[in-house]
Amino acid sequence: MDIFFYLSKIFWLAFNPGNVFFLLFFISVLLLWLGKVIIARFILTALVLAMTVVAFFSVGSWLLYPLESHFPINPILPKQVDGIIILSGGVGAKSTVVRNQTQVNGQVDRELAFMMLARLYPNAKLLYTGGSSSLIHQQFKGADAARRMMMEQGFSVDRVLFERESRNTVESAVLSQNLLQPENGENWILITTAWHMPRSVGVFCVAGWPVIPYPVDYKTSKEGLFNINFSFTSHLNDLDVGIKEWLGLVAYRITGRTDEIIPSACSWGDM
Repeated sequence: MDIFFYLSKIFWLAFNPGNVFFLLFFISVLLLWLGKVIIARFILTALVLAMTVVAFFSVGSWLLYPLESHFPINPILPKQVDGIIILSGGVGAKSTVVRNQTQVNGQVDRELAFMMLARLYPNAKLLYTGGSSSLIHQQFKGADAARRMMMEQGFSVDRVLFERESRNTVESAVLSQNLLQPENGENWILITTAWHMPRSVGVFCVAGWPVIPYPVDYKTSKEGLFNINFSFTSHLNDLDVGIKEWLGLVAYRITGRTDEIIPSACSWGDM
């Protein structure tokens, strides 16, 4: 897993849209100074056209919408729920420690849904999984920041098992399974951001742990897919997320971490 973890970070840096735009601009300027005007002009023209499309259209939403629509919102849940799993992401691990104050982000819907469902199913086991995905700041753990946030909100963490060593979705599934040893036929709910849910479900299925997807934190809507508005920074951010997630889906499928490019829910009978 170590090699995959580090390669995935390097791979993403190379294909991050913002980095690609900067690199093409840098190359164009270099070519101009070298007297390669025609080549530089071609690259700059293509770059400006691409950036114009991103500025006016939320291209990232086109990538994210099919992932967010893959599983139903507010799914019908069984009467008997044996456990609830949440993948970390809504509480800033490093910023919470540095500021000595809980810092949440746009993915905090995960934690809110987790606390809501935990109250709805008082007998369910609770698991919060997530360490640090950083290459250099492994001391800041998502699970630790989430524990602090929940306690400050008056939520009892005595029921919650915090898994704090995983660095990605694969490790969250494997390490959490080792901790809890779920049994055949149990009902486990998985909470994560909607666009991240297909890859997450696929990883848990391959690990032999069927889960009920409970997606939250939606970024897109069908009505807004083709709206025209000038917002380059916002649209670029959505494009970053969309490309990263699709690259993750492909990489996970190629390396056998999922069984499909866009995984569907599995059941114990499929294992």
